[in-house]
This record gives sequence, C-alpha cells and structure tokens, in this order.
Amino acid sequence: MLQSIKATVGCILALSCAMAQSDAVFSDTGYAADAYGAADHYPVPAPGQARTQKQFVGYYTHFDQVHPTDPIVRDGAPSTLKASEHELSLNYPYGGQYRSVNDYLDRNPVTGLLIARGNTILYEHYRYARKDTDRFMSQSMAKTIVGMLIGIAISEGAIHSIDDLADAYVPELANNAYGQTSIRDLLHMSSGVHFFEDSNPGDDRDKLGRDLLSRNGVGAIKAVERFDTRERAPGTHFSYASIETEVLGLVLSQATHMSVAQYASERIWKKMGMESDASWGRDPTGQDVTYCCVSATLRDWTRLGLMLAYDGKWNGQQIVPHDWVLQTTSVTSPDSFLAAGKANPIFGYGYQVWILPGDHRMFALQGMDGQRIIVDPRSKLVLVQTAVWTNDHDPGMREIYALWYALVAQYG
Repeated sequence: MLQSIKATVGCILALSCAMAQSDAVFSDTGYAADAYGAADHYPVPAPGQARTQKQFVGYYTHFDQVHPTDPIVRDGAPSTLKASEHELSLNYPYGGQYRSVNDYLDRNPVTGLLIARGNTILYEHYRYARKDTDRFMSQSMAKTIVGMLIGIAISEGAIHSIDDLADAYVPELANNAYGQTSIRDLLHMSSGVHFFEDSNPGDDRDKLGRDLLSRNGVGAIKAVERFDTRERAPGTHFSYASIETEVLGLVLSQATHMSVAQYASERIWKKMGMESDASWGRDPTGQDVTYCCVSATLRDWTRLGLMLAYDGKWNGQQIVPHDWVLQTTSVTSPDSFLAAGKANPIFGYGYQVWILPGDHRMFALQGMDGQRIIVDPRSKLVLVQTAVWTNDHDPGMREIYALWYALVAQYG
C-alpha cells in the first residue's frame, strides 16, 4: 500500500516537474535592460509625447494608455493551447557559430517569444518584466488582419469584388488617386501612388502617423487625401506603403457598417476562442488606425498565426475562407513583381502579408521594431516575437530568420 502511495506521489511530482518545464518563463531583465528603462520599471510615455528608448517597453505593452483604442472583444471559453512536456531545445547557425534560443534572447531586445506547433506550445518566454497577460502592440502585423477581414467581407457579400475601386465603398475618395485604385492593388501595395516609406523620421509614414495618432490629427480621410499623385500604372510595381492599408480600413468599415475593431471581434476574436480582449488604435475621427496598432497577448497572437497555418480554420470553424488564405499567402508566378526577391530583396508579398523564399509556402506578419509572426503551414509551426528593436539593431532581422529556418529543419 505504502509503495503504491509513493508511486502515485512520484508520478504527480514528475508530472508537476514536466509541466513546470513547459510553463511560460518570466524574466525581469533583457538585452540592454538599463537602456530600456529597467531602473525606472520600464516607464510609459505620457500621451502626446514622443517615446524614448527607455519608454519602448512600456509603450508597446501599454499602448492604450498613450493613444485612444477600440476594444476587440473575445467571447466564450478560450480555445486550447497545450503545453509541451519538454521545452524546445534548438541550436541555429549565426555569425560563424551555433547559438541556442536562450542565446537569442540574451542578444536581442525581445519582450516575448513563443514557438508553437499545432496547438502545442514548445517555448514561451517573456523578458523585461512582461507577463503573459500583457498585450503587445503589433505595428504592421495588423495589416495582415485587415487583409483577412477583407476576405471575410467578400465571402459575406459586403464587398462584391477585389477588382472594385475603393471609392465604390468610400465615396469621399472619389476624386483621389487612392479612391480610383482597386482593392486588389491596395492589397498588393501596388497602387502606383507616390508614398515614400522607409521607417525613418520625416518619411510619409511618419506624417501619416501624426495625422492619425496625434491629438490634433485630421483622421484617415483627410490623411489619405494628402496623397494624390500616381507615378506608375497600378498593378505593375510593389511599393510598401502603410497608407494603402489605411484605405482598406476605410473600405472595410463603410462596406460592413461596423468599425474594423468590431468586425475583427465578431468575425475573428469571438469565433477563435481568444483568451483575452484585444484593442485597436483609433484616430481622432473615430476610425480605427488599420496600418498598425492592434494590441493582443502573445498567446492570442499565436492562435492567430495557427489559424493561418491551418489555412483559415481554428477552434472547429473556418474563420477565414480557405481559398482566400491560399491566395493571400501565395504568389502565382515566380516572374511576378510580387515574387520573393522581386517585391523585396528577400521576401515576396501577398495580400498584406510577406512571403518567404523557399521550396514550400511560408509567410510572415511583420511590424517595425521587431514584431513578427512566422508561419509554416506544412508543419504547422508558428513563431511569434514581440520586441523593442532600435534602428541600429540587426535592421534586416537576419538572426530571427536564421533561427526560424533551423526550427523548420529540426521540427518541421
């Protein structure tokens, strides 16, 4: 009898140890933590003030304290994400040597890193005193959500065709070059309208951000109207321009008669069984800022990536039409101006999503300062990174992709 009790206790303890190894890992520090405001407990910038490096961590996890937001509401029991018995162990080649995933965290300003396969979490670490209940702001990863919502709106008949011009839904832009651009070309960022974006202060994206996120901003319609010079024929040349997603957001809200945040809540967040409410930044006119600014927990970002890995299906439902996800994440021809290595020196571009080079379909949601969701539908591997990059830190993000390809090679 005593031996039986000891065996049972031993099994319970062993299970507890296994679960402890696979639970999320939290750290109060991170790469260059002092420069990111560790001594001041990672402060949040005051509304209306430009953020400093010491405020990056606080800004990215408390965006709704700095800017107005709309809720993306969840509903019901969260969908299951299981914990692996053993935390992922991986070495990847970079800089002439092999490094571990923990080395990666020590070398890079990452606030959260989660790797999952199927519905199983293989690795989940948080740095800079961030918690699993914190919401991490997306930057341009939000663009892919907009692309998916466009596909849902088409399936429901709210948008008739991606070959419709934007002004069919946004008559305020009838006399503007963006209004005279098809939804398809906006999805591909191939409008041909002049908009210069290089993520540096003073570029057109910076001006767009002031128009949409400052207290005295003019809002989306007037911000778009400032750009009205078409330099190229639409549908012939890729040029990354955040404003094109802003136009898509206007199309969505007017076609569906809902805010984009409401539509995301009803069509994605509630159906997917997200574990937490999310939020979407809002401009002074009440329009959601669709080129960026969705804040969600790391595990909910993971659920989103996994839904895309399953070609739009999650939690027993087809969230985004299957064919739309395939169209969104593929380039039809290697000779296309959207193909990997042509749209960009490395990546290709789909409907508001980056397409990785390689012999099978992989793609990524990418946002400035290091936000990433990388997806391999074949193996159902998803990597989610939230971060506080500065311009001088690995600007090409080469190391995370070295890690990613090693991950696919070993676990795919």
